[in-house]
Amino acid sequence: MNVSLNWLKDYLKIDQSTEEICKILTSIGLEVGGYEEFEAIKGGLKGLVIGHVLTCEAHPDSDHLHVTTVDLGTGEPEQIVCGAPNVAAGQKVVVATVGTTLYKGDEEFVIKKSKIRGVASNGMICAEDEIGVGTDHAGIMVLPEDTPVGIPAADYFNVYRDTVIEVDITPNRIDGASHLGVARDLAAYLQQTQDVHYTLPSVETFQPDSTDAKISVRVERPEACRRYAGICIEGVTVKPSPEWLQNRMKAIGLHPINNIVDVTNYILFGLGQPLHSFDKDKVKGNEVIVKSVAQGTKFTTLDGVERELHEDDLMICNSEAPMCIAGVFGGQESGISDTTTNVFLESACFDPVFVRKTARRHGLNTDASFRYERGTDPNIVIYALKLAAMMIKEVAGGKITCAPIDIYPEPVKDFEVAIKYAHVDRLIGKKIDHEVIKNILRSLEIKIVEECEDGLLLNIPPYRVDVQREADVIEDILRIYGFNNVEVPASVRSTLSYSEKPDDFQLKNIISDLLAANGFNEVMNNSLTKASYYEDFKSFDTAKTVMLFNPLSADLGAMRQSLLFGGLENIAYNINRKNHNLKLFEFGKAYTFNPKDGIDNPQKQYKEDNMLALFITGSKNMTNWNAKETKTDFFYLKAYCEMILNRLGLHPDNLKIDATDKDIFREGLTYKVGDKHIVSMGILSKAPLKKADVSQEVYYAEFSWENILKAIKNLKVTYTPLPKFPSVKRDLALLLDKKVTFKEIKETAFRTEKSLLKSVTLFDVYEGEKLGADKKSYAVSFTLLDEEKTLTDKQIDKIMNKLMGTYKHLFNAEIR
Repeated sequence: MNVSLNWLKDYLKIDQSTEEICKILTSIGLEVGGYEEFEAIKGGLKGLVIGHVLTCEAHPDSDHLHVTTVDLGTGEPEQIVCGAPNVAAGQKVVVATVGTTLYKGDEEFVIKKSKIRGVASNGMICAEDEIGVGTDHAGIMVLPEDTPVGIPAADYFNVYRDTVIEVDITPNRIDGASHLGVARDLAAYLQQTQDVHYTLPSVETFQPDSTDAKISVRVERPEACRRYAGICIEGVTVKPSPEWLQNRMKAIGLHPINNIVDVTNYILFGLGQPLHSFDKDKVKGNEVIVKSVAQGTKFTTLDGVERELHEDDLMICNSEAPMCIAGVFGGQESGISDTTTNVFLESACFDPVFVRKTARRHGLNTDASFRYERGTDPNIVIYALKLAAMMIKEVAGGKITCAPIDIYPEPVKDFEVAIKYAHVDRLIGKKIDHEVIKNILRSLEIKIVEECEDGLLLNIPPYRVDVQREADVIEDILRIYGFNNVEVPASVRSTLSYSEKPDDFQLKNIISDLLAANGFNEVMNNSLTKASYYEDFKSFDTAKTVMLFNPLSADLGAMRQSLLFGGLENIAYNINRKNHNLKLFEFGKAYTFNPKDGIDNPQKQYKEDNMLALFITGSKNMTNWNAKETKTDFFYLKAYCEMILNRLGLHPDNLKIDATDKDIFREGLTYKVGDKHIVSMGILSKAPLKKADVSQEVYYAEFSWENILKAIKNLKVTYTPLPKFPSVKRDLALLLDKKVTFKEIKETAFRTEKSLLKSVTLFDVYEGEKLGADKKSYAVSFTLLDEEKTLTDKQIDKIMNKLMGTYKHLFNAEIR
């Protein structure tokens, strides 16, 4: 949000420098992103001075140019060639001196010494539109005769200047989304060292001019509209706002529209209270009804878009039709136009949930909805309405023709919170004097209801929607007291204890370093995602998706069940930018919901699992002079997965390996310790790729990090000395049925020879027409070792014959 320093000073008389104000705001939780100087006229008329035309003669080589001498107050007149038809001796004019920059829209040009048709010209006599003080370009601007010569044009025109501070409002600090909110917080901080208070414009003189207006208000959905107020101003003239109001709008980045709309925006950004103005003559039946309408009702908003309304959209209606989407956007038919003469002005407090859901349904995000969605102050509704009505009378004329209509059936109560001094000291990390704490609370407009030796009972004003717990109050105390005023202790007060549990943080760092060293890039994705990602997959149960009650959008409506789709979004983003070859990894949490688990404790319904995900897609290497491009394959991914397992001490040979049953994979494997899933890996099927709009093959692995930590909890590191005797390798080529897997070959070998066989590896697979349609050939290597003595040929031959016999018997294998 942009904050005008001049506007802020209307509420709070301060003399601190801009840098100091920014530093204070950041320290109290209203972080400043930066600040810049604002000038109502671009360039601030720098380099422009008031001159006196001493002489004016026709140009010797032109029928429309004039050669003038102009006194700029410097002692020596300057010669300037001017093409304006109205230039004459004796005039007081605005002159752009050499080196001055002039602006025309986004273009700019610098005044230089020049020769115009052979005559030297040292400046430029300006028209209104050339310096930004008007639109006339018929001739130069001629000033009154008594205008002093040589004074800067900026002083003569009294150019409006301001400093605009950019404040980054966090979601919990909607109370700071106005100049009043910033002034409140700034005053609370300054009150700790000086006597300073913010003030608001007085509405004590507010008085209806009559009660002639015939209009009624009815609220049919009180649960969605906590308070609704309105007032009529009749006989207004819609026209451009006065200069001071336009400057306030321009300074904070708004485009002035007209005097009525600008007043409502002034109240919105000044007080944080959204208002809406209706053309009273278009309020049919002279009745305003706050209600919902039938599902599918057509409604055209101010932007000219026809929308279909939902049955839960809260609408402001007249006796015949909707006029406005409450708290979100006005309607085209009932808005203020140039012909409006009578106004009905609305000030309300709508329920945040209703406004948020409606805004998301229609894809609308307005300054009003931004504030209503997070909570507005019900107690400022009438003050804002009165102030706006008085301002409209001032800038648009007219009369207030009714007393404020105020429907407020159940006034919002202050939040009641109890705090204990011991908890304040513990959370802040410093013992703060109790009087200091109470002074801070009073400066924040928090009422102390009861006081005892241990703590305080407080009433929090409703505009502080973020302060409803003891911890929230303590946070407020700390930010006003000052984070920097809490000293760092000289000693660390902690218990150093040894734990046999694996160090999760350290292990993640080890694996992250390992993957980064092998060319992987780490990604970190939002835990919020689309619920639709998990539809149509047996691998995911949509009933277990953790849904948000009030999502910011449909794309952020659920907690992720897997790291899969976040990584696919990363891949799609890269592919769209011509980066096709990727190796990514992510450590993150996945979330599930199971209502059966939380009968006694609702918290147990929700589960979060730590996961590690790997993504590989594209090519292993790019084409170069001595190597062809090689596509990624499943075994490339499998090698990295087994590298991770080995680094963690989980040797793949000791794990149970099965074909994966997850339908997100076209093909893949699952590694388990007992019945605990460790990792699933494979090539993704087309369905998840289509959901993420990825057009190339992706190889994916998902580790259950929590199961890994459990598996290695009791893992003991052992070692064996290097063998003293040589190992022996023998190879076999086995012709087998296609349905026989290498896993079966390997397990059979170790069952056949348990003592001397050390490893079995597959180094070649061949399939072809010569072998037969249902046949394949495995080339398998066997490593034999006797740790007590050197193996003899007789022993080796006996083992290999035994293996060949077993394969022939069990698998009908042919030895090639």
